[in-house]
Amino acid sequence: MSATSSAVVIDPAVNVRLDPDRTDRSYPIYIESGLLGYSELLPGLLHDRSVCLVTNDTVAELYLEQVLNALGDGRKVTVVTLPDGEQFKTMNAFEQVLTAALEEKHERSTVFIALGGGVVGDITGFSAASFLRGADFIQIPTTLLAQVDSSVGGKTGINHPMGKNLIGAFHQPIAVLCDTQSLETLPDREFAAGLAEVIKCGLIADKAFFYDLLDNAKALKKRDPDVLGRVIARCCAIKADIVSRDEREGGVRAILNLGHTFGHAIEKEQGFGKWLHGEAVAAGLVMATRISVSRGLVSADTLDDLLVFLETFDLPCAPPSDMTVEAFLTAMQGDKKVQSGRVRYILLSALGEATTVEDVSESEIGACL
Repeated sequence: MSATSSAVVIDPAVNVRLDPDRTDRSYPIYIESGLLGYSELLPGLLHDRSVCLVTNDTVAELYLEQVLNALGDGRKVTVVTLPDGEQFKTMNAFEQVLTAALEEKHERSTVFIALGGGVVGDITGFSAASFLRGADFIQIPTTLLAQVDSSVGGKTGINHPMGKNLIGAFHQPIAVLCDTQSLETLPDREFAAGLAEVIKCGLIADKAFFYDLLDNAKALKKRDPDVLGRVIARCCAIKADIVSRDEREGGVRAILNLGHTFGHAIEKEQGFGKWLHGEAVAAGLVMATRISVSRGLVSADTLDDLLVFLETFDLPCAPPSDMTVEAFLTAMQGDKKVQSGRVRYILLSALGEATTVEDVSESEIGACL
């Protein structure tokens, strides 16, 4: 399909259908190379509604003009450009977005659009959830990590000096637009970071997908568009299925946090932005898998395969050398997943399956350092 062919009808690659007992909301995820060039897609989702578009200074140079062109003339559009980086996922950025929307006299019918990676998506979604007590938003993720993970599922928020994502809301988008062509401009380090969330999907939910990723590691490293499109769609489908069963993380959705309890501790202790989120998750995946192996839940081959995959993309296979057991425990006590003072960990119960536990010992964590 030609990216300049505006008359082409695009079908969603995945649909997120939420639990009908809790909500009647559902939304499409579009995955296509050159998606932003289809001039009928965004207008078809927005109709005549105004837009508050949030991006960062890196992404704005690459894709803002294209998205503005896709929005067309005749609608009110406010653009908010934030600095780029996890260290800017703060209350100040949140206030900047809301202040711009209020100053431009936007109404509740306004649709917020997140154009960027996970940081932009989280800030924009939280701003939309808070604006006039709730406005719609659309995700246009431009990083691999955002396309396979953070743009799907409705988790939005900002960081606090005491921990990652401690302030936020569950607020589902009305659509997700993944233009895989945007991955061509992604730096190698950020592209690799997204693959930590990709391999996580295989570990927790799809054994066959895990081995498929191992087999296609070289193609992924070359950013083969066909392989990428298929991988992104599978990750979105896995997450969509889990979110549809547990929107607000009261049960099965917790397994999506494999590696994240350790990873968030690394991000906090190292300083937000020093380690990319996906890099911290990669190290966290190794720690969680290593503990799972030590408990006899999965074979050592699973850990070896995971290490080979991560090493292919130069992702960290161990936590920072200066982090102690005490540092991990202190940081994890501030994690949003703590219940009744006890840290909840996600371990593998088998390859392709995961479970929540609360009995990980200091010695088990120490053995990972």
